[in-house]
This record gives sequence, structure tokens and C-alpha cells, in this order.
Amino acid sequence: MNGRSQFSAFSLMALLVALLAAPAAQAVPSFARQTGMACEACHTVFPELNHFGRMFKANAYVIDNLKQVRGINAAKQEILDLSGLPPLSLMIQVSQTSISKALPDVGGAPGLSQKTTVAFPQQASIFYAGKIAPKVGAFLQLTYGNDSGTIGIDNTDLRYANNLTLQNDQSLVYGISANNNPTVQDLWNSTPAFGFPYAGSNAVVSPLAGTQIDGALAQDVAGVSVYVMWNEALYAELGTYRSAKQGAANPITGAAGPLDGGTSNVIVGGAPYYRLAYEQLWGRNSLSVGVYGANFKLVPGGTPDAPSALSGPYNEFKDFAQDLQYQFIGDQHLVTVAGTHIREKMNLNASYAGGTGGTNATDDLTTTRGWVSYYYQRKYGATVGYFSTTGSTDAGLYPATNSAPPVVGVVTSANGSPDTRGWIAELNYMPWLNTRLTLQATQYTKFNGGDTNYDGFGRNASDNNSLYFLVWFNY
Repeated sequence: MNGRSQFSAFSLMALLVALLAAPAAQAVPSFARQTGMACEACHTVFPELNHFGRMFKANAYVIDNLKQVRGINAAKQEILDLSGLPPLSLMIQVSQTSISKALPDVGGAPGLSQKTTVAFPQQASIFYAGKIAPKVGAFLQLTYGNDSGTIGIDNTDLRYANNLTLQNDQSLVYGISANNNPTVQDLWNSTPAFGFPYAGSNAVVSPLAGTQIDGALAQDVAGVSVYVMWNEALYAELGTYRSAKQGAANPITGAAGPLDGGTSNVIVGGAPYYRLAYEQLWGRNSLSVGVYGANFKLVPGGTPDAPSALSGPYNEFKDFAQDLQYQFIGDQHLVTVAGTHIREKMNLNASYAGGTGGTNATDDLTTTRGWVSYYYQRKYGATVGYFSTTGSTDAGLYPATNSAPPVVGVVTSANGSPDTRGWIAELNYMPWLNTRLTLQATQYTKFNGGDTNYDGFGRNASDNNSLYFLVWFNY
């Protein structure tokens, strides 16, 4: 690999800012079978990618070390390159979650729900992950979730990639990604789709607020982007997303489309997406800094009294984010420092004018996450992370009650504020490279705008603290 230039002032400044602020592609064994390499070739520990893993993803998951079924036409062009072993994998997650204070029982006061939830399984997924054809590969995930009790499409990334050798042996990778979740195609684990925590409980009380690029549109959109990576260092990507609703039917045709104003949050036209990142390697270290963002114009729809015409008023969400990731990969010790900072500007033209959403015409939301991980011998690990969401006070977006009787309003905000922050501490034991045992504690210092009595009915932020035990198998 060619030597790289010394750090720029921007890289050093970004590292210092991220540390002071303190705020993957998913690993599946079918990749290991396809390449003939163990998991640590592409990962620090799954699902976090190392530099080789990022290049494997950028090159469309096609590196292989298996017997291939090949076809060549009369012009000696390759028309088939098919692995002798289908790139299939299975993932199972089994978990137990306990929250600090039981929730009200909607069956009737003064009953309480259980404080502990067992999920067996919490999630089970089947993956097609690997090479499809020459220069074409895929990461396709089909998932059963115990919260919905259904099977549905999960994270998906289809890729074409090719490469060139430039002057002075510099390389250029270029490609196309078709995917269903903004940032799922990204090469770094510092962006939302595959960022820390890599697994979490679905049996907890979740805050009200989140930016659009931070998972709000996952599996709800279809995007196509083009990307280039110069000399395994400088990465640039441009793309666009359109709504691709799952489980939505047109009331006239009874079929999957076309979408109309009766469907909630349909993207107007296309939502542009961009990504720029730079990675520096030296010795066993790597440092990446970058920016990413998107502009989503959404028609609220979904209710009889809401603006319904797809050509009518819309709400606009402008998301701009920075991210950073440092890795040290030694023979015995592995360290990762990573984080992201997302700023969202909202123009709520449709909701404000129609009286169906925000009480402000404009709002903002800021999310910061950062974490530090350490692993010894890829077997024993610990991670500490900080998270914070702050934004404009808006009783329309973050209401005081969401149901009756009002005691059920534990997922509301008495003062209309989205502010939430806290810490995550995690211990991991990996007896084998494809098996993870996790004990994860989440502590809230503020929740939906308050540290005490945030819902107006006596529930405190710390009441939503949780302890989560997970057994995670990949085969």
C-alpha cells in the first residue's frame, strides 16, 4: 500500500473536537466462507469493520476464494462467475431486558407491567451476503422480529464496483449502491445504520425525537448512489432516495401503489444524499473524518384532515452531520474511538399550516453520540458511550399526552422538549469469533425534556434505565 500524506490540520482538529465533545457493514459468516478468511480479516470484532473490511465492501463484496462456475462468450467476455457455495448466513439474537421502574398496565390501574422481558428470539435473520456476478455483490437481510411477530425486509445493499490503476500506482474504486436505509451503504461504523450500539433491546421506553437520517426512514425508502474511493483514502458519494413503503396499499387499486396522500411521510420527488470522508493509515492505526447529510421533503398525509395532495405543502428536513473514527489494531489490544454529530433543520410548512404537527414553523434537532471500545485478544471487551439529543421546544411535535388515561403518557414530554441524554456501558465476551455475549446498561440523565417528572405524571428519566443481556450467534 502506498504511503499517505501527513495529517491535515482539519483531521487533527476534528479528532480533538470529537474527543472533547465526548458525546458495519454487518458481519456474517458467508463472507468468511466466500473469502476463505476468518472474521478478523475484515473486522476488529464483528460487526465493526477494519480497513480491509471497508475495501471489501467498497469493491461490492466480490473477493472470493471458492471454486467458481464460470461462463465465457465467443468474444472471451466473462458472462458468468457463480460461487459453488451459496453465500447464505443465519443470525439469532436471544435477550433479556430489565427496566428500572415498571410501566403502567394499560389493562387497568393500579396494575403494572412486567419489569423484565425475555425475547426468544429477539431477532432471527437470514442473509444473502456475497458475490452475485462479476463486479456485483449484495448484502440482503430478511428478519423476524419478536416485537412485530412478522418477517420482513431488513437492511439491504446491492452493489456494482470496478477499479482503475492511476499514475504512481494509485487506485480508484468506483461503484453504484442501491439500498434501503440512508448510511447502510457507508464504509465506516461512525454513521447511524451500523453504529454503536450494534445491538439494543426493543423492550425499552424510547425517546420521542430523532433525526430523519438517524434511522427514521430505514426500510421505508429506496436509494441509488454513485461513489468513488481514491487510493483507499478519499471517499465521495452522491445519491438520491425515494419513498418505497412496505405494507402500504393504495385504497383504489388495493395493490402496493401508487402512493397517495393517504400514506404518511411520502418523499416529494427525490431526497439528495451526500458523503465525503478521508481515512489516514499509519502503522496499526487508522483515522477517518467525514461529513454526510441529506435533504428530505415529506408530505405528512396519513389522516383525513391532513394535507393530502402529494404536490401540496411539505415538511423539509435538512440533515448535516460530521463523523470520526480512530482504530488501533494490535495483536492483543484493539481500541476504537468513534462518534457522530447530526444537526437537523426543520421547516414544518405542511404540519404548521394544517395544524396537524408542530406548533412552530421551524425547529431544529441535534444528536451527538460518541464511544470508546477496548478489546483484549478479540475475546474480552468493554465499551462506554455517550448520547445526547437536544432541540427546539415544540408541544406539537413532543406532546404532553398521547393517550387516555394520561397516566399512560410515559413516552410524552410535559414541557414539549425533546432533550434526552445519557450513557451506555457494555461488557462483551466472545468465546468464538462468531458468538457474542453482551451485558449492556443504559442510564438516562434526561428524558424527553426533564430529569424528574418528565411526563407530568411522576415518571423520572432514571426510571427508564435498562439492563440488557444478549446472546448473539452468527452462522
